[in-house]
Amino acid sequence: MNASVPLARRRNTLSSSLGIGDKLFASNDERRFVREIEDGLDVVEQGLLVEMSFADDMADVTSRYLLEAGGKRVRPLLTLLAAQLGDGNGDRVFAAAKAIEITHLASLYHDDVMDESQMRRGVPTAQAVWGNSVAILTGDLLFARASKLVASLGERVIQLQADTFERLCLGQLHETIGPRDGEDEIAHYIQVLADKTGSLISAAAEIGVLCSGAPDVYRLPVVAFGEKIGVAFQLIDDIIDLADDGAETGKVPGTDLRAGVSTLPLLYLRSLAATDPSAALLLERIDRDVLALAADPSDVEADANLTDAIAELRGHEVTARTRAEAHRWARDAVAALEPLPDGPVKKSLTRFADTVVERSA
Repeated sequence: MNASVPLARRRNTLSSSLGIGDKLFASNDERRFVREIEDGLDVVEQGLLVEMSFADDMADVTSRYLLEAGGKRVRPLLTLLAAQLGDGNGDRVFAAAKAIEITHLASLYHDDVMDESQMRRGVPTAQAVWGNSVAILTGDLLFARASKLVASLGERVIQLQADTFERLCLGQLHETIGPRDGEDEIAHYIQVLADKTGSLISAAAEIGVLCSGAPDVYRLPVVAFGEKIGVAFQLIDDIIDLADDGAETGKVPGTDLRAGVSTLPLLYLRSLAATDPSAALLLERIDRDVLALAADPSDVEADANLTDAIAELRGHEVTARTRAEAHRWARDAVAALEPLPDGPVKKSLTRFADTVVERSA
């Protein structure tokens, strides 16, 4: 892929993520702030193309596969935003933003193997193209490349990366083994989201503070913001998974559900099924057809029945309840920003939180 394509795509990142077109940033100072972030994203994007290149031909192709497939670059965006609380853009901040995004991309290679996913960002997953072993090793290579970048940023950043990597692994482990006997399924699920998604988004914001020389008093507020907005982000993903427009999401409708993943709408449905016969009937249909497709992916009747059940779940009260829960986490995220000074950073993060729960892809 031509390097200019991702760069051109990034030019619209802040506009789409923060709603600049709605006159949110009206003053000259705020518009300079926007240009600073957009220019920084351009630098990061160019740097990612360099950092994720390998001398080995095979590794070079597989490592840049998901990078070139697209992505919102949410994590480097948050790093650059948090850095504006300190000295702003600089080599350390750019290195940190690249390390965070490479870590995220590495985790996607592994997630797709664990989940046996077939599509990611509108293209076949790496494991669907090259097999599990190549996908796992590519993820490992990218984790190594991210660690090289972090190694130059000092002990606190190295410790942050290690802690975050530990939480990513624990989140995946706990998702895989499921809740223990007597453990609340929904509380377990939210903790998995906090570990698998919230931890890295939180680290993206924290590393921006650490690498920009920002006052340490701003660190914990952005950490809390990142963790909470990460959970909100994933809860909206649970709703998007049920969307009927696979072309927009880049996935088959109900991808997670079809893979047997218990997202929050399904967990709410299970809880409701104990007292609501119609919920119990819908749950029975979903479980039956998921099992049928697991046994025979070519079962056309089961696929059609599950598609109908997904449409019903999409309009069910449990999905609306999931959306309300996502909004609650987003409100808590914004509340965590209270200690930050008023200005474009706080305004941007607040708008970002709103956009996270408004998105449809």
